[in-house]
Amino acid sequence: MQSRRHFLASSALTLSYLALGRAWAATPKDLVAIGKQIDDILSFDPAECSEYSGDEIVGNCYRKLVAPDLADPTKIVGDLARSWDVGPDGQTLTFHLRDDARFDSGNPVTAEDAAFSLQRLILLNKSPAFLLGQFGFTADNVAKLIRAADAHTLIIQLPTVQATSFVLFCLTPGAGCVVEKAVALAHEMAGDLGNGWLKTHSAGAGPYRLVSWAASDHVIVEANAHYSPAPNIRRVVVQHINDAAAQFLALQKGDIDIARNLDSDQLKMLAGNADYQISPQPQLSSLYIAMNQKVPDLARPGVQQAIKWAIDYDAIARNITPVTWTVGQSFLPNGLAGALPNQPFSKDVARAKDLLATAGVPNGFTVAMDYQAASPYAEIAQAIQQDLKAIGITVELIPAERKQVVTKTRARAHQLSLLVWGSDYYDPNSNAQAFCANSDDSENAAIKSVAWRSHFVDPELTREAEEAAKEIDADKRVARYHAMQQQFWDRAPFALLLQQNAVSVLRKGVSGLVVGSLPDYTRYGQIRKS
Repeated sequence: MQSRRHFLASSALTLSYLALGRAWAATPKDLVAIGKQIDDILSFDPAECSEYSGDEIVGNCYRKLVAPDLADPTKIVGDLARSWDVGPDGQTLTFHLRDDARFDSGNPVTAEDAAFSLQRLILLNKSPAFLLGQFGFTADNVAKLIRAADAHTLIIQLPTVQATSFVLFCLTPGAGCVVEKAVALAHEMAGDLGNGWLKTHSAGAGPYRLVSWAASDHVIVEANAHYSPAPNIRRVVVQHINDAAAQFLALQKGDIDIARNLDSDQLKMLAGNADYQISPQPQLSSLYIAMNQKVPDLARPGVQQAIKWAIDYDAIARNITPVTWTVGQSFLPNGLAGALPNQPFSKDVARAKDLLATAGVPNGFTVAMDYQAASPYAEIAQAIQQDLKAIGITVELIPAERKQVVTKTRARAHQLSLLVWGSDYYDPNSNAQAFCANSDDSENAAIKSVAWRSHFVDPELTREAEEAAKEIDADKRVARYHAMQQQFWDRAPFALLLQQNAVSVLRKGVSGLVVGSLPDYTRYGQIRKS
């Protein structure tokens, strides 16, 4: 054990030399080094984690009851559950668990672990808790309604009748991960159900286990010896390399095997080079500007529309992100049912100025915008700054690490914020609820949606999001989302800018990285090195 820990520590230290420009020559055959921007990580506890990089690690360290069929994400398949039944009342879901799954401790996964994990989600009441909380589960009723009937049978009793498919989809994000109960409780402090420990450790049944994390530096996972089939690569190191040029250099030197954040110019330089494999994957991720409604000028509908009409979306996509991001102006990205491909906004300086004048601020105003201090976000923020300056709005740019931008926005302390939002699951309600629904704008709201974070309250859109989620008829449901997107463009204080296309670059001899359209479905277990 001592020698293994020493090797892990040495690996992390050696990789951190990348920041100093020192080469590592070549990575070992049983280790894959990935260069990636990972400064958004706040926690690896599935009941708390909701950031991109953390979700990816959680997805490789844990398993869930069910998962989307990645060949057809509109369908649900079993993961830890081999099958499930729905009772005649429409409210009782019975999951029959497989008997061959093992945690990284070697202990079998049981229905009691699954019940504990879902109960724990509600009891901790962190950000992801809304995924189950929206169905009526509370700290007072969850132990009674979610329970193990025996070692391999889990019963979920819904407080009210819900569309079964919708409930199942809400069990597929990281919040639905099954944590080993005994391990979590063994590290419990002051009734936190192991949250403090699980922020930086794992207790899952996935192909890997978390062994090391240093904020804004690295994450190391190693193969779970009890997972079948065994991962091809024993250890994966994800090194934080914020600058795309540094990633490019590290890839060329062989210090990393895979680069995840190269920019468009670098990708063009590698195109056609047999020493590298370029692998794109469209994402259900959107880049947007949030306008906090507690800022008086931003609360003016005319100002919101002026900002949307001031931005040159096509120029940003063409000149800054021609390969990695494309124009996407809907809160439903392409790939989700009901998404509209329309692009209603384009740069129109005269129209934007008229809107400002009608809104009562003909001379503009000054506002601050938070953004992630990395490419391409820095370049996009500067482009937006110039576009808004042309209509009289002065934007003071505030660069920071992604986790700082996210934390500030969750605290509702921003003015403008340039952010990335990714769907929680493969259903349009994930984004509709996030951007449109805010039934309680108080600080103690049960659901702190994207709308809540910017004090956006629209009772009609909130009601329509709730009704669309319950609509059984598929065509009527799509029609509802089409109507919501039209209303959103007219009334919401969000400017949707771009949709992501994640491009990974693998060195020759490295293959098998599976990048999911959602971060927690990116898989390391099939990576190979020759």
